[in-house]
Amino acid sequence: MKTRPQRFLALAQLANSVGDGAFYVTSALYFTRVAGLGPERVGLGLTLAWAVGSLVGVVLGRLADRRGARGTSVLLALGTGAAVGSFLLVRGFVPFVLAACAYACAQSGLAAARQALLAGLVPPGERTGMLARLQSTLNGGLAIGAAAGGLALNTGTATAYRAVFALDAVCFLVCALILLRLPAMTPTAATDERRMHPAADEQRMQPTAGEQHTLPAPGDQRTQPTPGERRTQPAPGERRTRPVGGERRERRFAVLRDRPYALVALLNAVLLLRMPLLSLALPLWITERTAAPAWLASALFVLNTGIVMLFQVRAARAVTAIPTAVRALRRSGVVMLASCAVFALSAGRSAWPAALLLVAGAVLQVIAEMQQSAGSWQLSFDLAPADRMGEYQGFFGTGVTVARTLGPLVVTSLLLGWGTPGWLLLGALMPVAACAMGPAARRAAGRARQTATEPESKLGLKLESKPLPEPVAVS
Repeated sequence: MKTRPQRFLALAQLANSVGDGAFYVTSALYFTRVAGLGPERVGLGLTLAWAVGSLVGVVLGRLADRRGARGTSVLLALGTGAAVGSFLLVRGFVPFVLAACAYACAQSGLAAARQALLAGLVPPGERTGMLARLQSTLNGGLAIGAAAGGLALNTGTATAYRAVFALDAVCFLVCALILLRLPAMTPTAATDERRMHPAADEQRMQPTAGEQHTLPAPGDQRTQPTPGERRTQPAPGERRTRPVGGERRERRFAVLRDRPYALVALLNAVLLLRMPLLSLALPLWITERTAAPAWLASALFVLNTGIVMLFQVRAARAVTAIPTAVRALRRSGVVMLASCAVFALSAGRSAWPAALLLVAGAVLQVIAEMQQSAGSWQLSFDLAPADRMGEYQGFFGTGVTVARTLGPLVVTSLLLGWGTPGWLLLGALMPVAACAMGPAARRAAGRARQTATEPESKLGLKLESKPLPEPVAVS
């Protein structure tokens, strides 16, 4: 890490990922064995929760823009810890859904706020590299947490499961304390708000007694407009008008109207359907469709986290702009297709051949994952307006939520229901989405440039076309 803020960002990531790793490997059994919920109800409750979280994450991301990313991140880290702690009190379906909604909303908002925080603390050219380091830190923390969760699984008691949830809550408290040590930043929406409401600035700029004024010189012949000339400042006595309510609402949730950026986020959500493979699809595939030992699923998870921890930074080093990000995504799609084909070959194999194929497929899968992560990080920042980073990152992050919500259903239906054709269909979907990302990213980049160069009238300033007078000092 080059600077102190970057070190604190990494430490905060490590703190909450340790708790998350323990939570991920034990939560399903806790909810079914300790809380007394059926597996179907757990799946339904989590689907509802992440659906709500995907919507609230955009709003909380916008809050980070308006109120400050650091303070919002701290509050949401505390909120996530409180939501995890509330799971310890769950004894029915409705309380479970409420607690899960609170958890999903806080997690989605925290992810968006921390992206906005990173955007404010890290120069644009270093963001993708920093995100790669954070991803490596995340995987290291998940591995440590998963090992702690494994101890609870081996014990198998309600007390052990509750200790894991308490650990996760404490880890988010530590994360909040670390984030507090980061420097405070001016909300990025403050500048945008001043552009939207210049009348307030005019009132603050009214001269007081004793101040000098700049007025046109007497007899100045340039006070009349000439054809084709355009004023960039108001004439004496001219009033600037504020934008109407509809314009304010449009700018408040601009990301919902930015269709090119939304298309990029949608294609990224398709590429993220790989997420449930390690945690859900492969364990079921190994036990039901191959003769490989069941513990291989855990070994593949450790292999994935280890490779990401060691090589994610190197994989992201070449991704520095939109063109390189698009090329990385294309490579990711092709490699992911190869990975799915290798996984499909393991069907019906005996133990050792199946294990070798599964390991080879997992290696290809993690290579594709690192390329996809680096490319999507770069696009998510480069295509977002600087003054709405939290709002846009919150929207882009809904791809993860979609993968968590729909991915298990899609992946299990394709892979376990269709077998080898399902693997090939899932694999073919990846390069198609990756290749479509190029035109979508170019269109979004064009929209971003157009928005950045909009004339002043688009900000609600209605000025007549008059030339500027020559100022002279009048005491």
